[in-house]
Amino acid sequence: MKRLGLLLFLILAVALMGGNALAQNVGDNSVFFVTYFSYANTSGAPNAAVRFINDGSVGTGANLWADYYVFDDSQELQECCSCEVTADGIDSQWINAASTDSLTGNTLTGKPLTRGVIKVISDSAGNADSPTPTAGLRGFAVHVQPLTKSAYGVTETKVADSNLTTSELGTLGQLCTYAQLLGSGSGVCSCTPEDHDF
Repeated sequence: MKRLGLLLFLILAVALMGGNALAQNVGDNSVFFVTYFSYANTSGAPNAAVRFINDGSVGTGANLWADYYVFDDSQELQECCSCEVTADGIDSQWINAASTDSLTGNTLTGKPLTRGVIKVISDSAGNADSPTPTAGLRGFAVHVQPLTKSAYGVTETKVADSNLTTSELGTLGQLCTYAQLLGSGSGVCSCTPEDHDF
C-alpha cells in the first residue's frame, strides 16, 4: 500500500513539474508593470533609468507604447506620457529631472521628486489617458542604492508584472487626463528618443 502511495505521489510530482515547464514555454502576456525609484534628483547620486523592449510578438512592424504613470511618495500622480517602442526596439527613460527629457522633469506640482512609484501599461494606442492594453513589452529598471552616507551604487532588475484591473486602468487614464487638463503643460513627461541615453 505504501509503495502504491509513493508511486502515485511521484506520478503527481512529475505531472506538476511537466505542467510548470509547459506553462513557462507559453510566454508572458503581461500588460501592466510596476517599479520604484529612489534617491532621484539627489546631490551625488547617479541617475537611474527605466527601459522597455518591444519583443515583437504583436507582429512585424507593430509598434507599442509604454504608458508611464509617475507617482510621488505621497501616492499622487505627478507625470504621465506615452513613449513609442518600435518592433524589436527599446525605449529608455531617465529618472532625474536634470536630464533633458526625464520622467521627473515636469512634475504637476513643480517640485523635484526623490522617490516614488512608476506604473507602466503596454499600450497599442499610444494614449496614456485612454490606453488599449496589449502584451508585448518587457521592462527593466535601474535603481540607486546607498552604499554609505555619500556613496551610491546601482542595480538593475526586471520590473514587476502586475495585475491590471478594470478599475486601475480607468483610474490611471482619468488621473492622466486630469494632469494634462489641469497642469497647463506640467504633469506630462517627455519621451527621450529610443535608446539615446546609453
